Formats: sequence, structure tokens, C-alpha cells
Amino acid sequence: MSRSVLSLPPWITHALRAQRGPVPWAAVGRGALAAGPVLVAGMAVGRTALGVLAAIGAMLAGINDRPGSRRASVKRLGVPALAGAVGLVVGTAAGERVPPLVLTLLLTGLGLVAGCVSAVGPVASAAGTQVLVAAALGAGMPVPEPGWARALAFLAGAAWLLALRLALPTPGALAGDFRFDGERTAVADVYDAIARLLDAAGTADARARRFALTAALDHAQDALTGPRLRRWASSAAERRLHAQYAAALPLAEAATALAWAGDPVPARAAEGPRRLAAAVRAHTPSGPLPAPSRDAPGLRALDDALLHAAQTFDRGGGRRDLHTRRRTVRSLLHTAFGAGGREYGLRVALSFGAGAGTAQALHHSHWYGQHAHWYWMPATAVFLVKPDLGPLVSRVLCRAAGTVLGALLFAAFAAVLPRPGGLVALVAVCGALVPVATRHFAAQTAVVTVLVLALVMIGGEPQASVSRIAETLLACGIVLVAGHLPLPGRHGGQVRARLTAAGDAAGAYLRHVLDGVDDLGGSGGREGSASRGGAAGREGSAGRGDLAGPHRPDDHDHDHDPDHDHDPGRDRATRWTLRREAYRALAEARTAIALAAAELPALARHSAGTDEVAALLERLVDTTTACAVHLDDTGRLTPHLTGRLAEDLDELAARGERLGDRVPRPHPALPHPPEPPGAPSPPPSTQSHSTQSHSTPSHSTRIHTGA
Repeated sequence: MSRSVLSLPPWITHALRAQRGPVPWAAVGRGALAAGPVLVAGMAVGRTALGVLAAIGAMLAGINDRPGSRRASVKRLGVPALAGAVGLVVGTAAGERVPPLVLTLLLTGLGLVAGCVSAVGPVASAAGTQVLVAAALGAGMPVPEPGWARALAFLAGAAWLLALRLALPTPGALAGDFRFDGERTAVADVYDAIARLLDAAGTADARARRFALTAALDHAQDALTGPRLRRWASSAAERRLHAQYAAALPLAEAATALAWAGDPVPARAAEGPRRLAAAVRAHTPSGPLPAPSRDAPGLRALDDALLHAAQTFDRGGGRRDLHTRRRTVRSLLHTAFGAGGREYGLRVALSFGAGAGTAQALHHSHWYGQHAHWYWMPATAVFLVKPDLGPLVSRVLCRAAGTVLGALLFAAFAAVLPRPGGLVALVAVCGALVPVATRHFAAQTAVVTVLVLALVMIGGEPQASVSRIAETLLACGIVLVAGHLPLPGRHGGQVRARLTAAGDAAGAYLRHVLDGVDDLGGSGGREGSASRGGAAGREGSAGRGDLAGPHRPDDHDHDHDPDHDHDPGRDRATRWTLRREAYRALAEARTAIALAAAELPALARHSAGTDEVAALLERLVDTTTACAVHLDDTGRLTPHLTGRLAEDLDELAARGERLGDRVPRPHPALPHPPEPPGAPSPPPSTQSHSTQSHSTPSHSTRIHTGA
């Protein structure tokens, strides 16, 4: 059986894959208390139609209610809800005032803009989805209330779920300050991921563990960003969490350098991060931490980072920088309306516009029979055509199967449940199932189909299971055709845009690490490890108890305190920010490449080879991290490190040429300090780079990925 599954093509295996993990009981409880109560409230005041819209707003917010911190949920749920309210107003106004052809063109243009904006990121994608779905609802679901009243009802439903998200504690978090349980869990997961990476150093699992560390750091950054809730009551806890997150960055850097070196690390080295993870979860001081040996640059950096973390945990203070940079308007516009955003927008516009036009044609020809609405087909097309949410063919298969299952289930429920009480109970049950069903698109579709059909029937429409199946299959056909149409420009734009962004981030990180050496003059320019060592470098080591080990006099040439560099506000903070941006961009590129590879061969071939470029970029960023740790330790790079950098850049240039792009040979400013007498000469590839870096260094370290 396993052989037959493995032999299936990727576009089928992806459709069969489901996410795993514990049941999110807190989200299940919120879902049960969201759509049902707001629907009952609308019915109680005699505004059933507004209650239905409020329940839809709560349902869409529930789809976006994913694990994470409360502060992150404000943006993740609130921004799409606001976009949906705008779409509802626009759709209502257009549906009441313009003829069908003009309405189709207007919705197509809206789809183009929303699709382009969706390329910016996950929150923007959710906002683009909701603005289009709500526009289809406003134009295709006649309701006696005006557009502004519909929008307020929609917002009220989403706001109710957001209020539940902010107010209700997570199960198991009642013993402490539950307001920051999501943030604490995210920061603790970072320390656990560091420990697991150290355990895997020198093994085949190291690369996967480094991916997991990147994901944990990304999640922690997202969890800690956002509006400051309860500013005065929780400011101390917030500052502590920020400092604990910042203290993990030098540990992550040292662990990455050790994993890059490929040598096994003593088990003692991973014990410190594990104790720090437990301290974050328990909201306690770290206590004594075991000190690893100091016989390699990476281990010395790990020891110093553990000392710094112990001081941060036990004494408070420390940096509270999250090492993120706010994206500029120019950067956002470039992402939205660049090659990747334009391709995304055109696909969405074609699918949404064709769905709206076809639905209106069938509606005005009375194909719907007694039904007065036509929103289902364009709304279905929106959920299908989002390339950042999954491969097109996988979503089409799951949507078709889920709709058929959901429609049949609802037909059975509608035949036996009392009205309207039974249907209201069905809405509440489906709302509770949404957080669990999001693990697989077919299951989510089935639950949402039952929920929406129940809402429509409560609103006064007849049972519509058969027509929903037919409309869904038509939408699937429309999206499949639109998704495979040839478009102007180069195909695979979304993948290549992500890969280009990763290359730019990797180049910026590499430039910063190397330029710091050139500008400051080699080992002395970095203020020399010796000047940061000695007793000052070991201040506070007693806080680690007997486990810290004795101080050896020969250690002073390598000691440094990660929080007391010669320019802590600009040097290391900038480096860690650039490093985080590089790894985050690489993770986004890997995700886009994996989704593109699961498309049908006609689409997957456009991104062939990009996975190898991403792997080379990851290797380059890992090498750059190892260089940064080594420079902190000795102030100079070894021939081995410069040779690895040159090798990585050569392979990137060659890969870009094989992908069909003219890629100029990069000439980074690789430092080559004079070697002591008798030292082996560097490899030829290193000599060619070092020759250029003795004089004025070249800064053409832009990474050419072939994208």
C-alpha cells in the first residue's frame, strides 16, 4: 500500500495529505460560541438577514483563527474582516446600480487588485480572499438592508470572535497570566528548536532541524509583533518576553554554525537551551546552566550566548528588539505589482470574473429556479485560485469532493432537523468544527458547505444542495481552465519572485558580514576578541553555579558578550535582523516551490530547478552565519571559510545560467587576512576572490538566482 501511495504523482499525494497536531480545543470552543450566538441575536431582534451575515463574518474569521498569540490574532482576524466589510459595501452598491456586464467587469477589476495584493503575505492574502467573497455576497445575495448595515453586521460577527479570542483563556493556562500564553509558548519553542538542532549536529537530520528552528523563530516573531494589548498591566511581562526572544538569537546563530561545521556536539551543549525553554514556559528564572566546552568558535559562541541568556532570565533587562524591519510602501507595492503579483492578480481576476459572469448568465436565464442569488460560483472560484493556499489541482479536487459530501450531509440533516432551532444548532456545531477541519481543504469545504447551506435556509431560501454541487463543479472547471491559460510574461512568477527576494536577503546578509571586516580593518577592526574578554567578558558567570566550570586563562582571546559588542545597537542587531530576513525569505521561497511542484506538469515545469537554487542559497546563508561566528571569535576568516563562500557563489552563478538567465559572475568582498608563516596557501578559488578584496572591495554581492 505504501508503494502505491509513493508512486502517485505529487498533485494527487498533496490532495491526500492532511496536517497533524493536537486538537485546538480553545479554537473549537470559540467556534461554537461565535456563529451560532450572533445568528440567534439577529433572529431575536427580527433581523434574520443581518444575523446570517454576522454568522458568515464569524465563520470567515474562524477560518483565520489559527494557533498563535492574542496580539497576532488582532491583525490576522481584524484586517481580513475590515477588507470583507469594504467588499460587502462595494458589491452591494454595484449589484444594485450597474447592469450585469458592467458588474462583471467591475468584479474582474476588483479581483485583479485583490489578487495582486494577496502576493504581499498571508494576512494580505486572507484580506484579498474576504474582500472578493464579500463582494460576491453583496452583489449576488439580495438582502433588504442597505450596504452599510450589511457591512456592520459582517464586522460584528468577526469582532465577536476576535473578542472571544482576546478574552477567553487557553485551556491549561489558568494558573498563570494567560494573556501571553501564546507568546510564551512561541518563545519556548525557539529554545527547544535550538536544543534539537544541537542534538542533530553532525547527523543527516541537521538540515530538517534547522528548518524547524527557522519556523520557530518566524512564529515567535509573528507572535510578539502587533498591537500592545493592555499596555499598562502587561508591559513588564511583554518586555521580559521580548528580551528572552532576543537572547535566543545568538544561541540560534551559534547552533546554526555548529550544525554547518558538521561535527557532533556533546549532549551537554543542548541541555542549556532546554532548561531555558522550561524557564520560559514556567515563567521562572533559568537557574544554573551547564557550560559546553570551548574548543571551537561555535562552542565558544554558544557558551557566551548561554551566559548572556542566563543574565537576561535571572536579572531581567537585556535587549528587547524583535529584529524586524517594517516594510516600506515601495517594497509592498513592488511585491504586489511586480512579476509575481501581476501573475497572481491575473489568475484571480480571470477566475473571479469568469465565475461572476457565468453565474449571472445562469441566474438571469432562470437556471437557478426559485433561487434569488448567484454568489456561490464566484465565491468558490476565489477559494480555489489562491496559489499561496495550495496547488490548484489539489484544491479543485478537494473542493469538489468536500462540496459533494457537505451538500449530501446537509440534505440529510435538513430532512430530519426541526426549523429553525435544529438548523441553528447545526450552525453552532459546524462553527466548532471549522478549526479542526482546516487541517484538510476537503474537510473544511464540507463543514463550510453545511454551515452556509444552513444559514441560507434560515434566511428563507429553499434547500439548495443539488444546485450547490453543480455550481461548484462549474467553478472548478472555470478555475482549471483559467489557471492553465498562457499569460503575458514569464511563467512561475510567484516562485521566482520569492526566490529573488531570498537572493536579495542573502546578499544583504553576506554584505553586512563581510563589509564589517573590510570597513573595520580585519581582526582589529572588530575591536578584537581579546579586548572583549577577560574578567569583564565573564562577568556574571557565577550565576551559572558550579556547572559553569572554571575560567581558563587562555579563553580570554575568544570571549565576547553578545550584548556588549563595540556597537551593540548597529552591528550585531543589524546582523541578526538581516539573518532573520534571509532565513524567513528562504522559508517562504521553499513553501512556494513546494506548492508549485505539486501542480500539474503543465504548470510545475515552469518552476523546475528552483528547489536546487533555494538549497544553494540556504547553504550560502549557513556559511555566512558560520563566518559571522568565526569573525566574532578571531576577527578573521580561514581559507576554508572563504573557499566555501566562493564555491557557493560559483554554484549559484552556474545554476542561474542553466535556468536560462544571463547571470554575471558575483565578486563579493571576501576578506583574506595575511596568514602566519608556514600556513597553507588558500585554494585557487579563494585566491581569485581575495585578490580583489585587498584593495577597494567590490560590493556587487547581489545574489543571482536565475529567477
